[in-house]
Amino acid sequence: MKTMIQEKFKTLFGEEGMLYASAGRINLIGEHTDYNGGYVFPGAIDCGIIAAIKPNGEQKVKVFSLDYDEYVEFGLNEEDKPEQQWARYIFGVCRETAKRGGKVEGFNAVFAGDVPLGAGLSSSAALESCFAFALNDIFQNGIDKFELAKIGQSTEHNYTGVMCGIMDQFASVFGKKGALIRLNCKTLEYKYFPFDPKGYKLVLIDSCVKHELASSAYNKRRASCEKAAAEIKKNHPEVDFLSDAKRVWLDEVRDKISEEDFLRAEYVIGEVQRVLDVCDALERGDYETVGEMMYQTHFGLSRLYEVSCEELDFLNKLARKHDVTGSRVMGGGFGGCTINLVKDELCEAFIKDATEQFTARFGHAPKVYNVVISDGARRL
Repeated sequence: MKTMIQEKFKTLFGEEGMLYASAGRINLIGEHTDYNGGYVFPGAIDCGIIAAIKPNGEQKVKVFSLDYDEYVEFGLNEEDKPEQQWARYIFGVCRETAKRGGKVEGFNAVFAGDVPLGAGLSSSAALESCFAFALNDIFQNGIDKFELAKIGQSTEHNYTGVMCGIMDQFASVFGKKGALIRLNCKTLEYKYFPFDPKGYKLVLIDSCVKHELASSAYNKRRASCEKAAAEIKKNHPEVDFLSDAKRVWLDEVRDKISEEDFLRAEYVIGEVQRVLDVCDALERGDYETVGEMMYQTHFGLSRLYEVSCEELDFLNKLARKHDVTGSRVMGGGFGGCTINLVKDELCEAFIKDATEQFTARFGHAPKVYNVVISDGARRL
């Protein structure tokens, strides 16, 4: 990929650029907790975005996407927002860097990625983090890593209309080979946990479906959580986010909120605790408990938060049948992947049967990815 990118850069701009990379991410557990001020437990993976970048001495960005086979130019002012969705991520990073007092001048860029699109592995966060890290390095802005993650998050909020939490960008910036990161999304305190599950593999099975524009459903669920938290806060002023609430406090307001809002909040409060339980289990080397928590999360995402779908539920049930240690839908939902913690000796048979049965049931084969926990944003 690096060679292809540099060759295209030379063809377009007559020289080589500096190479930067950032990663997609998995999240072992802690789904839809980030915007509720709870814990998440992600890690960067060995798929990501690579970009060649070089300042061009103009007030214009010239960028080519190898994946879209498309060239775009745009200025650096608010009114210069490009039409192309993929280019808005880069434009947003430029604008958000400038808003924080960072220097951003025109540059040339060529980029490509190998994060599977639509699989819930945060290709957009990888793109944002790659460019945020690169611009910070090239223009020597001295912006810290926390702020680089926030630049990516603000890009989503202000330039693509998705009110995401901080997890994806944080994992993409802070990722470390062989470690998962427990992040408190309210305080941004974090801790690395070594993740080297000997005798197990992490396998993603991609349903290759996306059932609706997830952003509208995502924003609706976020609003549900905020309504429940606001109602609990009337009795318990210390509650700023759902993650601050105890389960019994939710029961106190059951008749004050809709059934839908109640179910969404019930899931989130349970999921915050599951992340802590998984961290404790990992420190004991207890992967059976880790797996059981993953199954509980899937149940909650399917029945309470209602972001699963027939294909993902099918894969989850099949995992149980094959004695897979843990399995759940990963990411925003409505399609994408299940993440599976599988004993080495069961892996081949599970993947073979899942592929065959899924294809027979839904008329297309799923994709399978083995995941390795890797480094986040960096200069190559």
